[in-house]
Amino acid sequence: MTEIKLSTRQLKIIEFVKAHEPATGDQIARSLQLTRATIRADLSILTMTGILDARPKVGYFYSGLELNPTIYEDIRQLKVDAIMTTPIFVTKETSIHDAIVSLFLEDTGSLYVIEATELIGIVSRKDLLKGALADTDKKATPIATIMTRMPNIRTIAPTDSALFAAQELVIHQIDSLPVVNGKKAIGKVSKTRLVQLFVDTFKNE
Repeated sequence: MTEIKLSTRQLKIIEFVKAHEPATGDQIARSLQLTRATIRADLSILTMTGILDARPKVGYFYSGLELNPTIYEDIRQLKVDAIMTTPIFVTKETSIHDAIVSLFLEDTGSLYVIEATELIGIVSRKDLLKGALADTDKKATPIATIMTRMPNIRTIAPTDSALFAAQELVIHQIDSLPVVNGKKAIGKVSKTRLVQLFVDTFKNE
């Protein structure tokens, strides 16, 4: 197996955390003379591979683990089509009321709006909350009036890597990514699904 190597920046992050733990993201960024956004993907990789431990409102700790090339390679090779889940589809004619009902009955964070099989929009919990507050006739108003439309939606392909999907979610601070084959919506990858993937991976080590 080819040895997996961390980038120079990631190695510098590890050394800083070892010397200053708990280290916040802002402290790490300042030490490298970079912005927090620039190192966000690096921190994501280091925590997902188990090298750093992130504790909310505290900071990053060095876990004491060295990079496990086997696990890293397995994750790096894992494709989106192996981890994607089935989204909840609605049409643009679906009313705000019916969309809210679907959202809570299916316990999901967003609804994917399709026309035939083509993804044309997304409606999030936040969108529906705003729509519900602003609209007095929720049973008649279609979600087309509040959805985020293509091409203003980040998507991934089934052949993209799970690690790439994780980086996209972190960098763009979104909860899920539609998986499309051409324009056809075929699945989604969410933060919840990726967290479960990495927990299961390292739990078995």
